[in-house]
Amino acid sequence: MTDVVLCECFARDGLQHESAIIPTPRKRELIQQFADAGFSRVEATSYSNPAVIPQFADASELLAGLPRRAGVFYKATCANVRAVERAIADLDAGFGANEISLLVSASESHSQTNLKRSRAEQWANIAAMVDAAKGRFRMIGTVSVAFGCPFEGAVDERQVLADVEAFARLGVTHVTLGDTTGVATPHSVRRLFGSVLSTMPEVTPIAHFHDTRATGLVNYLAALEVGTRYFDCAFGGVGGHPAKVKYGSGFTGNVSTEDWVNLLESMGVNTGIDLQQMLVISAQCEAALGRELHSRVARSGLNPLIN
Repeated sequence: MTDVVLCECFARDGLQHESAIIPTPRKRELIQQFADAGFSRVEATSYSNPAVIPQFADASELLAGLPRRAGVFYKATCANVRAVERAIADLDAGFGANEISLLVSASESHSQTNLKRSRAEQWANIAAMVDAAKGRFRMIGTVSVAFGCPFEGAVDERQVLADVEAFARLGVTHVTLGDTTGVATPHSVRRLFGSVLSTMPEVTPIAHFHDTRATGLVNYLAALEVGTRYFDCAFGGVGGHPAKVKYGSGFTGNVSTEDWVNLLESMGVNTGIDLQQMLVISAQCEAALGRELHSRVARSGLNPLIN
């Protein structure tokens, strides 16, 4: 048993904004290595419209050739009922994801811009997706802009908690709180995650933060301190919004896997990740994208005091 559960997001959130299409065999190889290194949750792909995000036009092909590992959840993002139907078809064919994610925005403006639906329309869409899934997947709800919206500013925490409750009523009890543009603070993180943990024991909260203002690690520590055990991260700190979506304040990448794992292990928190293999994969992720990525540990090496 590990002390935390980490989801490696490089292959989905990390690649969704990349203009260069990564070959399917290369993606599959990296995903397999993520699982081999000890990640029990891996974002594998998205059942997206290829015209919108061509990076994931190979979703079914990728999943068809991906060997399964006991105890590992491979997640696919689904935007609508049609995407869930694609996930079910792949499952019926003997492969596919065993986790799917469902997304709502905490603000009306972000919902209209990012999802092209009102919040009310999106909740109806999510209910239809849950019904279509028929309990065949572990479902992950996500509340985007949970700590602040690039259009509306502050987000009412009561609205976020109501969204978490709405997911739980639908039977979606793993719920991600997203700091989409990196505006959270340790104080707001402790308060919001603490509220979920204390008032909704049936819910497993997941932290998904962007390191826009170099606060990702301190905010993750704040979530850890109040009892959060599920975290998303991505090799090299890659990720964010698709390149066609222009808002926020520039760099919106995820919390770097290498840096977060290094910090946790330095604190004696068991991640279950093979640290030396992690560094090998880090280099391979940089090679796949053809540039140096945003991990300090990739440059400096692991903390030499890790036992």
